Amino acid sequence: MKADIHPNYRDAEIRCACGNIIHTKSIKSSVLIGICNVCHPFYTGTQKFIDTAGRVDKFQQRMAKTQAAQAAAAAASTKKKKK
Repeated sequence: MKADIHPNYRDAEIRCACGNIIHTKSIKSSVLIGICNVCHPFYTGTQKFIDTAGRVDKFQQRMAKTQAAQAAAAAASTKKKKK
């Protein structure tokens, strides 16, 4: 390995917004994060299930509306070219 080209690997402290501190090693001495395993809803058991079927239905409705508009525009363009 070449000398003096590798970053300095040292003890690091990861701080979460909830106040949790995790000690590890990194090239940065301090890292700030917004969410960790102590405050994340998946790990705390307070996870809320969202109605994904409703989201999928809404997406499909928007997609059908867009495709209908594109088909109408293509038909209008075809009519315009024929004249």
